[in-house]
Amino acid sequence: MRFKLRHGSKLQHCETNVMRRITLVSRGARLPFRQLTRQRQALPVYRLQARLTSEISSRPTLVLIGETGSGKTTQVPQFCHQAGLTKTAMVAVTQPRRVAAMSLAQRVADEMACTVGQKVGYAVRFEDCTSTQTKIKYMTDGMLLREAMSDHLLRRYSCVILDEAHERTVHTDVLFGIVKKVQKIRRVKQLPELKIIVMSATMDVDHFSRYFNSAPVIYLQGRQFPVQVYYAKQKQEDPVFASLVSVVQLHQTAPPNQDVLVFLTGQQEIQAMVKNLRDVNKDLTGCCRLRVLPLYANLPVQQQMEVFQPTPPGQRKVIVSTNVAETSVTLPNIKFVVDSGLVKARCYQPGTGLEMLRVQKISQAQAWQRTGRAGRQSAGSCYRVYTRAEFEAMPRDTAPEIQRCSLSSVALQLLTIGVRDVRNFDFLDRPDTKAIDDAMKELQLLGAVSAGEQPELTPVGRRMSAFPLDPKFAKAILASKDHGCTEEVVTIIALLSADVILLTPAAGRQEALAAHQKFVAPEGDMITLLNVFRAYRKVHKNKEWCRENYLHERHLAHAAEIRRQLLQLCAQAQLPVTSSGQSTEPVRRSLAAGLFSCAAHLSRDGHHVTVGTLQKVHIHPSSVLFMSRPACVLFAELVQTSKKYMRSVCMIDPDWLRDAAPEGFHTRRVNLET
Repeated sequence: MRFKLRHGSKLQHCETNVMRRITLVSRGARLPFRQLTRQRQALPVYRLQARLTSEISSRPTLVLIGETGSGKTTQVPQFCHQAGLTKTAMVAVTQPRRVAAMSLAQRVADEMACTVGQKVGYAVRFEDCTSTQTKIKYMTDGMLLREAMSDHLLRRYSCVILDEAHERTVHTDVLFGIVKKVQKIRRVKQLPELKIIVMSATMDVDHFSRYFNSAPVIYLQGRQFPVQVYYAKQKQEDPVFASLVSVVQLHQTAPPNQDVLVFLTGQQEIQAMVKNLRDVNKDLTGCCRLRVLPLYANLPVQQQMEVFQPTPPGQRKVIVSTNVAETSVTLPNIKFVVDSGLVKARCYQPGTGLEMLRVQKISQAQAWQRTGRAGRQSAGSCYRVYTRAEFEAMPRDTAPEIQRCSLSSVALQLLTIGVRDVRNFDFLDRPDTKAIDDAMKELQLLGAVSAGEQPELTPVGRRMSAFPLDPKFAKAILASKDHGCTEEVVTIIALLSADVILLTPAAGRQEALAAHQKFVAPEGDMITLLNVFRAYRKVHKNKEWCRENYLHERHLAHAAEIRRQLLQLCAQAQLPVTSSGQSTEPVRRSLAAGLFSCAAHLSRDGHHVTVGTLQKVHIHPSSVLFMSRPACVLFAELVQTSKKYMRSVCMIDPDWLRDAAPEGFHTRRVNLET
């Protein structure tokens, strides 16, 4: 165990040296307080509490590199509390994902012998579990960013801990610049000091230290367990199938109660893997019982928490996850990791103005993070279903999200916070200037900012910023007032914000499609979803009805909660909630007013192209419009696999686009009429 201050080099990964951290427990599996105390006292960071507290008290900014297993995420906020930093304000601890924020809040609340929402609370999108007693607040980075929009100086906080900084989400990158600016303004105005602690298991420490005015770097070593890494002998044509084979082989040879973590790209791949593993398990003899659980960001909270439950004796748990399990949360009893080497990431193309989800290779840094999941509690193994040569060809680090996504939300947030010159904002890594210009142009077309050299936030833009949504969706809600259909538009946006509602299992696919037929709307997927939700409310959210109609009840319940909170925001914005009844034209007009940049028309050769940029796109096979050829459509999402697919499609009239943004489409008349 070491403790040293340095401005040193990057941490290097080693194949056999990976790290361990205290296991998080779910709400239903709390440990006795004495046992929690013993676990805390065994952590490397706990033994150095006095020295760490001294550094935190004496310095405005620290960069803390705490190896996995050091206990930094759960203990450092408590050190801040015990040092008196919460006497008049709170300590904020940001996390990239909601499941991490909620799990960590529960763990720390248990350690502090309180209930979540008292001394320790959390805030995630559409859910706030805090009170006037709260001293330590775990929250997603997006939630702290939203607070900065209403309180530019973050007066509620004495310390902001930016955890998992290496993940470089777009919200985290914006927060780096904001808290740095707030810290400076508070100092100039002689307001209470804002302390900043940047924490990670691994990152480019020199880069972060320079950005935060040569802040000292504290390196804290954790407890290490060896992990053996295995590579595929030859390149795999289907990494997902190779992952399935690896899990089955492990299950047949490894002793019971040695759990497996599998990394895949998204919900569809995960659900297919879960089903296949459950089917395979029925046919295997001489093996222990297999418990297969999915894990991804949009999974309902109750299901997310199931992965933390202890594995029953004589069984094996297999968790099939996206990159949500790479960092932030510790999954107990993981002995084996199976890494597909793939991730689904957002990608923005400034030349076309299109943002899409694309499956791509992970970076070496991500590969090592995944490997480390197998060494948390004992020696483990990682099976990479790619060759060593493929690993060495991977980029060393993951490109920051802010350099590969649309910046319209970022620009709107910065303008709302009071940053007038978005292009010259103090980013840790500056995004492409063209991407910033595209974002400002989109906000101008949406009516959120004024034109000119120094764009100003308009009243419409300020109202849009009140909604925790993409600016396009926020504008659609505001436009619904003029068309008398706010209730329908809010419902559709809530459904699009939740996960997949319509279930089409491989076994029973035809029955599912037949059950869904009663909801299908000729106008497209968005109106179909509206029909589903109306029927769901009519039967009083009956679970059995959902099962009979192949609908995901938990996702519908989640959408209903999002809808409820969006309607509350409408009330706060004094936006009357009216309904257009069975007429869908007002609804589609309102959606076109916000999503006009996500429109495509049918060309003469029979395929769809995006309006203005003329990118060839296709209606996704899951769409109710897949077999039709509508003249003009909106889409909520663009996904690239072998082709560029539009998802959540809705038919519109091309003239509505010109009504929505005449400045953007008067020069595109030829494209709209091709």
